[in-house]
Amino acid sequence: MGKMAAAVGSVATLAVQPGEDAFRKLFRFYRQSRPGTADLEGVIDFSVSHAARGTGPGAPKVVKSQLNLSSVSDHDALRAGLEPVSKWQAYGLQGYPGFIFISNPFLPGYQWHWVKQCLKLYSRKPNVCNLDKHMTKEETQDLWEQSKEFLRCKEVNKRRPRSLLEKLRWVTLGYHYNWDNKRYSADHYTPFPSDLAFLSEQVAAACGFQGFRAEAGILNYYRLDSTLGIHVDRSELDHSRPLLSFSFGQSAIFLLGGLKRDEAPTPMFMHSGDIMVMSGFSRLVNHAVPRVLPSPEGESLPGCLRTPLPADLPRDSVVDPCSVEDWQVCASYLKTARVNMTVRQVLAVGQDFPLEPMEENKRDIATEGSCHLDDDNSQVKRARLNPDC
Repeated sequence: MGKMAAAVGSVATLAVQPGEDAFRKLFRFYRQSRPGTADLEGVIDFSVSHAARGTGPGAPKVVKSQLNLSSVSDHDALRAGLEPVSKWQAYGLQGYPGFIFISNPFLPGYQWHWVKQCLKLYSRKPNVCNLDKHMTKEETQDLWEQSKEFLRCKEVNKRRPRSLLEKLRWVTLGYHYNWDNKRYSADHYTPFPSDLAFLSEQVAAACGFQGFRAEAGILNYYRLDSTLGIHVDRSELDHSRPLLSFSFGQSAIFLLGGLKRDEAPTPMFMHSGDIMVMSGFSRLVNHAVPRVLPSPEGESLPGCLRTPLPADLPRDSVVDPCSVEDWQVCASYLKTARVNMTVRQVLAVGQDFPLEPMEENKRDIATEGSCHLDDDNSQVKRARLNPDC
């Protein structure tokens, strides 16, 4: 039996819950899956040889994606910590036009910078995070400084209370995304990080999207028990521009579905350094993350994160050095976590936000919705995924 057929056979043994659609059924299956068993045999792994992918009846065919090699110079790729575009391994899936999966194009060691930025810099005020709903701005001003000593001592005392960084679930950059009304706010904008904007522009250009503008970012911080509910990213006002997704840390399962939830999704692994680009038809399909996978070696880092960032960086690099002390904190965090950066262009050129009723502006900008990260400690139950998000 092929890999996909084996997984489908395993799914068929699950009882269907009332009102459960095909996507939710597979979401529940992979949420409860057991690593090392046949449960994960149907998950596409883009990091292995091309011939080994998508073999089984009904499995989507993996195809090579053509990149625009001349749009990004080798020097600009190096400035962002990326391999030359000619060396990237980019793939697509038949049936998903506009979907591009780039298997870890980062140069050895350069992921350190992006991890450190997500944990140390991007989590600072004035950026909004999930903790703002329950804490003052003074208390969440610098989560890194309040957490670094706790994380350095993690191995010494595993029963200690979780640090604020370990309680962090999301941060918004640029235009803030209101989880309550599912809209971006023109009234709450923080400067978009120039390094992340440059990285995103290079990736977008290589995928054929010249002139992409990074205007909003949502950073998701996953623990091993975290999930990302089934949803569609439709709040941006310009859907002709792609959504870029960057993954770091422990691996996860990503489900890529269709326009309706009664269409069974395609499962794939996201490993550290992988990049996904969703555009065209695939820009508005249902997707979710049902499972973060613990390292088979216990609490350890993926191999690509064990190589240090080079000491000598290009003079005009957007990547900053990472001290040994800072990486100790990052490494301690990532042994049981993953971080995902999604970057979006919200407005078309010359477009403005539509006027909103006054009552909409009074909503709490830090209110949490049901299409964001969820974990076992959350008050939002997984079984109550909102079908309209």
